[in-house]
Amino acid sequence: MVRLREHYGKEVVSALMKRFGYSNRMQVPRLEKIILNVGLGEATQDARMPVGCMVTLRRERMYEFFDRLVNAALPQIRDFRGVSPKAFDGRGNYSLGIREQFIFPEIEYDKVEKVHGMDVVIVTTARTNEEGKTLLSEMGMPFRS
Repeated sequence: MVRLREHYGKEVVSALMKRFGYSNRMQVPRLEKIILNVGLGEATQDARMPVGCMVTLRRERMYEFFDRLVNAALPQIRDFRGVSPKAFDGRGNYSLGIREQFIFPEIEYDKVEKVHGMDVVIVTTARTNEEGKTLLSEMGMPFRS
């Protein structure tokens, strides 16, 4: 089982139940999916070229990606002081823009032809921004103060 999923089940659920006064474990917000979107700006020059790529991560892959994002990729950003706490959509979902893919340790600099950024949308079952922020904070997302 993925380390972050175990952390959610053992520590995050009880912390959120205590903070928001949930009476049932099923009321506690959880990660639902993570959507990654990469747009290719140079695609307008050639009609046969793909315009972009979008992938939806769920279950184990979602937790693995979130763990890598929080613990390996985000700390690689120069002068990183945390992500903005204002990027919630009003329903507990969080959007994050990444300017270059080199922050992920799996990507080899020599094999990349062009630098691309990506949009990361973290969809939760939270009903409010406060619930969503608390969930992501408990799971290790470093928010700016």
